[in-house]
Amino acid sequence: MAKSNHSVLTEFILLGLTDRTDLQALFFGVFLIIYMISVVGNLGLIVLIQISPQLHTPMYFFLSHLAFVDFFCTSSITPNMLVNFMQKVKRISFFSCAIQVGCFITFVVCELFILSVMAYDRYVAICNPLLYTVVMSQKACIPMVISTYTYGLFVGILQTTFTFHLSFCAYNVINHFYCDDVPLVALACSDTHVKEMLLFVIAGFNTLLSLLIVLISYVFILISILRINSTKGRQKAFSTCSSHLISITIFYGTVIFMYLQPKSSHSLDTDKIASLFYTVIIPMLNPLIYSLRNKEVKNALQKVIRKVVSTALHSS
Repeated sequence: MAKSNHSVLTEFILLGLTDRTDLQALFFGVFLIIYMISVVGNLGLIVLIQISPQLHTPMYFFLSHLAFVDFFCTSSITPNMLVNFMQKVKRISFFSCAIQVGCFITFVVCELFILSVMAYDRYVAICNPLLYTVVMSQKACIPMVISTYTYGLFVGILQTTFTFHLSFCAYNVINHFYCDDVPLVALACSDTHVKEMLLFVIAGFNTLLSLLIVLISYVFILISILRINSTKGRQKAFSTCSSHLISITIFYGTVIFMYLQPKSSHSLDTDKIASLFYTVIIPMLNPLIYSLRNKEVKNALQKVIRKVVSTALHSS
């Protein structure tokens, strides 16, 4: 019977961000601009790091992978959301819904641990500068990134498999702007106890472990910075962390808002706002933060622009 119910649904209906038709065109324009900034910013940052020898360091190696994750995270959600702004009935197929769930979970988990790896990188650079090239060698950095992607993919597949093995009956309306795990589980007409426990345990473990790595790293970084005698030295050490600090504050601030708010005030509408940050806002902000607040990135960008302009002038 459960198997039969599961096969009934071939698509889901998304309610979207709002049911106000007068705001659909406005939202389309706003989020199209945000998405274009995200795509250009993240892909541009990846290319800039690849072609600039001065950025071939562990810090920017991890930053390029953060940009990669942000690009695919927003690209798995935003284009479909933009199309739905123009649709009266926002449909998504069962298979496409599963892909969205898997991609979102995978890339959010990857972002959590890439941010924590970046915090560890800053810890080694500031607290053990003499050992930095040894500890953060290419042989060490590549396995860190590979393990992050592998674990993120494992969690994404595991959670998606458990979600889509639930039985979904006739009601197929999702109160969200994309296929998210929590509202999908709420639609299931079979026992969701195991899935809810899995969601709680894995999400809690990932968030707490990655946040613990970040906090421990920055406690030691703060202690090391305070031991520096000169004000200029302290400012220089802190400036290497400032962009990352802003990035993790925004990301974990969203996580804390989502998971630590009282149950009485928690709703799927607040989940929409939090998810909007994960999938749309943060992927746009990260490349801007690392470009506008980082002298090395700005200098590399200026060199590339000068080189392109010089080449264009000579060719003309």
